[in-house]
Amino acid sequence: VCLTCCSRESMVRINQICHKNGIKFFTGDVFGYHGYMFADLGQHEFVEEKPKVAKVSTGVEDGPEAKRARLEPPETTMVKK
Repeated sequence: VCLTCCSRESMVRINQICHKNGIKFFTGDVFGYHGYMFADLGQHEFVEEKPKVAKVSTGVEDGPEAKRARLEPPETTMVKK
């Protein structure tokens, strides 16, 4: 359910109905330069991108390999939550 331009009381009441029935709820509005958005997604799955931890080598970091490693973008992994 997406809701805009309603009183706070209406938004709270409709969100409670949606939450009780497992329905996702979104609301928001804009007032000139200011606005807000609220989402009640209940229980849901999502994926978060996490950086991989780089392994530290025990050798001396000097030369082209060390420089190339610093220029490469960090690796990430996707974690389902």
